[in-house]
Amino acid sequence: MSFATRLPSWLRPPPVDLAIEITSRRVAVAQVSGGRADTAVSACGSDALPADALTPQFIGPNVVRKAAVLDAARRALERAGVKAPRRVALVVPDSIARVSLVTLDHVPEKAADLDQVIRFHVKKATPFPIEEARVSHAVVHADAATTTFAAVVARHDVLGDYEAIPAALGMHAGLVEIASFNLINAALASPTPPTGDWLLVSIAAEATTLAIMRGTSLMFYRHRTAVDNEPLSALVHQTAMYHEDRMGGTVFSRVVLCGAAAGVGGAEQVRRDLSLRLGLPADGIETRVSSAVRDRLSTTPDALDMLAAPMGLLLRERQVA
Repeated sequence: MSFATRLPSWLRPPPVDLAIEITSRRVAVAQVSGGRADTAVSACGSDALPADALTPQFIGPNVVRKAAVLDAARRALERAGVKAPRRVALVVPDSIARVSLVTLDHVPEKAADLDQVIRFHVKKATPFPIEEARVSHAVVHADAATTTFAAVVARHDVLGDYEAIPAALGMHAGLVEIASFNLINAALASPTPPTGDWLLVSIAAEATTLAIMRGTSLMFYRHRTAVDNEPLSALVHQTAMYHEDRMGGTVFSRVVLCGAAAGVGGAEQVRRDLSLRLGLPADGIETRVSSAVRDRLSTTPDALDMLAAPMGLLLRERQVA
């Protein structure tokens, strides 16, 4: 997995213009055109997966029926009307990785030394040898005394199964990132981005992710799979309590809900539960995505929700290019 680079612009490769997202329910593609200020979705498409084709999980087989996933990826590209480029971005389910927030009083100057420090911190919580993992990290918050990194850990073989899908179609996944990070990117790319303390709630068929943001800083991250049997109301309550007790927060300035448009968990019931517990409506991130969609493309809530994570990654890439 990789995060945005900080290389000088003349050393960076050009930003990718097509992103593929693979979930347990579908494969979706989005292609953009334009520059940093006028990025627009020029094409998009998706195709549903059979229920038993893909099972997102941290350990164990994920791509159970590779042929079915490949067929869905081909059909998504065909429906979008795009040819497979050589280099693409790949968005994968949150459930295949673990995210830890690692706070350091001192950040090593050498990148290799920092990598070793991050690996040391996540090693104890990783249920397999760290040598079998791919570990990425990025600064998500800093103050005068400390720097906090988001460290993302995933198994080599699990990531390899996802990367093999675009590879089989002649594409190289130059960027691989989890969905929730790019939902955050999409929300922050809005014409009216969230400010203050705000909450992201991302619902997938197999899991729920909650993230507390303080402006553009990630302060809290929690991921729970459906097998944990924790209802959304309990997860939201615990997260709100953490915000109040540990972060000194009062109320969130905004709640961003993703995934419910496709019917996961019942969209309206989810919105009502969130509004009742937190005292403010749960918004989608359709505004920024919708404004970037060409008039000829579908702008239904389901379609916009589908585009959110791929668009978040593509928009982020253009902002750092």
